[in-house]
Amino acid sequence: MLINELIALIVFLLVVAAVYILEFGYVVIFIFNKLRKRNKRNILLTKPAILIHILAAIGVICFLYGYFIEPYRVEVKTLPIRTDKLKQTSFRIVHISDLHCDKKVRNERIMVKLVNDLEPDVIVFTGDAINTLSALPLFKETMENLKASLGKFAVYGNFETWHWGELDYYSDTGFELLDAQTVVLSKNNETISFSGLSCDNPQAAKGMLEELSAECFNVFLFHFPDLIEDVKGLNIDLYLCGHTHGGQVSLPFYGALVTMSKLGKKYESGMYAVGKTILYINRGMGLEARPAPQVRFLARPEITVFDIAPES
Repeated sequence: MLINELIALIVFLLVVAAVYILEFGYVVIFIFNKLRKRNKRNILLTKPAILIHILAAIGVICFLYGYFIEPYRVEVKTLPIRTDKLKQTSFRIVHISDLHCDKKVRNERIMVKLVNDLEPDVIVFTGDAINTLSALPLFKETMENLKASLGKFAVYGNFETWHWGELDYYSDTGFELLDAQTVVLSKNNETISFSGLSCDNPQAAKGMLEELSAECFNVFLFHFPDLIEDVKGLNIDLYLCGHTHGGQVSLPFYGALVTMSKLGKKYESGMYAVGKTILYINRGMGLEARPAPQVRFLARPEITVFDIAPES
């Protein structure tokens, strides 16, 4: 975690703690005065106390929303991309990330329906499959049920490489795991390429990507946004990643509190133009494993659709 993110998180937690400590203090003083039968003005009705009541109530409402509602409000975002590398054919790519399948089923079922209804040519998954070993069957069932006409591709995220790298995540799912590999797909005699890299193998990026043809529309899959400034001069048209969850908790006007990316808030979620490359950071579908808070706030789960089409 970057120092500025750590400072922002600490300040946020201190402000929240201060509100509820003050609220508790007002209540204690009120009870104390009542027990002593002191005929002082009701401290709970003073202007400072009322302000604290309002802030405390807002905090409770935000927590309830972030726990019970937003983690299940899946957003489907469609983004058209025009390119002179295609002449008559379009490709529909559906991007999902950070499922973080757990003991509890969350968005897996609805995600399958939403994705399949989109009728994608290609589905890509940019890592972080499970939070617990017991969720592996749910993950594999979910991935198997996703349908794409041309192909399904995945890369490892940090949860796969740091915790359970020995597991078989993709057999019988129809997904092809990419690590320093490029696959070229054809539709109506036009092509598009997908290159993928495991997040523990960033040193292989330049060697793999330098070989990409400038004539082909090239998609790069990596779990982190961290490589974008290292590869922006190469022939990557679309760089797809996840990891940040859009902060998972985002504040109005400020954005993500924490991204856990070495580039911090510079690339926290959504679309960025970096040189000739379009970077897109998907907010993911699931929740970071405990002890991280099991909430989302202003960072809805996301399915992203890219319609890659000719310029005219």
